[in-house]
Amino acid sequence: MSTIKDVAALAGVSFTTVSHVLNDTRPVSADARRRVLAAVDEIGYLPSAVARSLRKSETKIIGVLVPNVQNPFFAELVCGVEECCRLAGYSVFLCNSDNDPKRQQQYMRTLLEKRVDGLLLSSAGDDEALARIFKLASVPTVTVDRLVAGARADRVSVDNSQGAYNAVKHLLDLGHRRIACISGPAEFEVARERVEGWRRALQEAGVEIDESLVIVSDFSSLGGYDATKRLLLTHSPATAQHPVTSIFASNDMMAIGALRAAAELGLKLPQQLSIVGFDDIELSRYVFPALTTVGCGVRLLGAEAGRVLIARIENPGEVLKDVLLTPHLVVRESTAPPQVFQGH
Repeated sequence: MSTIKDVAALAGVSFTTVSHVLNDTRPVSADARRRVLAAVDEIGYLPSAVARSLRKSETKIIGVLVPNVQNPFFAELVCGVEECCRLAGYSVFLCNSDNDPKRQQQYMRTLLEKRVDGLLLSSAGDDEALARIFKLASVPTVTVDRLVAGARADRVSVDNSQGAYNAVKHLLDLGHRRIACISGPAEFEVARERVEGWRRALQEAGVEIDESLVIVSDFSSLGGYDATKRLLLTHSPATAQHPVTSIFASNDMMAIGALRAAAELGLKLPQQLSIVGFDDIELSRYVFPALTTVGCGVRLLGAEAGRVLIARIENPGEVLKDVLLTPHLVVRESTAPPQVFQGH
């Protein structure tokens, strides 16, 4: 690879002049600047990011660690982070823990060894181990969506309880009373908060809570599919004496799996079964029927997390932030008033 000295020799200037031209650190004559830039183009010189980072004690790289890049929620989240960071002059180094806490810890250490300027993390679990790593790290950090208990970091999240409340309130307003909840794993705060919102909406409406209608599964389309199959074995609108008429799913991917399971069982949607999700991922507009959901814009969530992290990098002494975004109801085709069918 060509070096700064090669550029200086070709341009007929000192290598410090080349440095001043490339880094814009001191005025240089128009003729010298022209010769330096022409030499850079001719030999294809690329400045060393490693050398620059050692000089300035910064890499202009943000480490982003998410639990599942195959999940459209995290893909959209990373797009929001990347766009925000790009506009601020930062590059993004993305790691996928694949929902494996041990892999997550390994990637955390890798990112810290790479001397990233900041970390943005959505947890895959094992918060105790993560909190220990946080204590050892001095790098600015933001946790997003899935928070890390005990970590000293800025937080950007969605008001999960209120979003779930809004989703279930929508079903209640349509006339539903037998409303099931397909929940994510209880180890995640986000899952617990969304179940709490489901309970609160039912309690305020005076609806008796049936804990058998809470089905725990994975935050995935397969998880929603399996949970709905289990639920409808005993609570199907087509056969049960006291059928479920609607489902609140803890995220859109689970809701999409629920749509598939209900259709396979021959249920008419939304006439026999209404389904509402959480997140408002882009895919939710294009499934059939189009999914009613709650969300605040996943890219917006990522962009906000990026802004908070960059602000922390530039102002490390500021008080820690806890940003809570409010999700809004988006009504589409997957919800309708419950209909009475023969036999019920």
